Amino acid sequence: MPAIDAPLILTLSLDERTFGYFNALRQKHFPPERNYLDAHFTLFHHLPGPAHDDIAAVLVARAQAQRPMPMRVTGLQFLGRGVAFALDAPEAEALHRELQALWRAHLTPQDQQRRRPHVTIQNKVTPAAARALHEQLSAGFEPFEATGTGLQLWAYRNGPWELLRSFAFGA
Repeated sequence: MPAIDAPLILTLSLDERTFGYFNALRQKHFPPERNYLDAHFTLFHHLPGPAHDDIAAVLVARAQAQRPMPMRVTGLQFLGRGVAFALDAPEAEALHRELQALWRAHLTPQDQQRRRPHVTIQNKVTPAAARALHEQLSAGFEPFEATGTGLQLWAYRNGPWELLRSFAFGA
């Protein structure tokens, strides 16, 4: 593949049912003029584009050795100007730490931090709108099981993301 001239984003793919649920909420509640992409679980926000081939090689090997990852959607997070679903995802966090150690020299401060796994379904709204949605969704929320099914590598294109490659677990 030719050199990638954009930062790379790495996400965890979710099972179809969970993705559909989160994405429907995102389409309904995210401001349409800012909603460039589907619901997603971000592992890394900014990997170096020129290292694409090396990163992809690591992801091919890692995904082949990985079985689908169980996780639990545990609640909602109020983000101030948005709402996210909190995830308890120990295997995803272990994978994140493993890749952090491998790529440490290339990571931004944001990607060097410990993460709080989540899927954002609303952002860039007024605090009042975010609080109202948080209260509405929290009122009937019941924790549920979800599954991480693979990895996706994206190029960030100043708003829209371009899917470069998917890596199914156990493929």
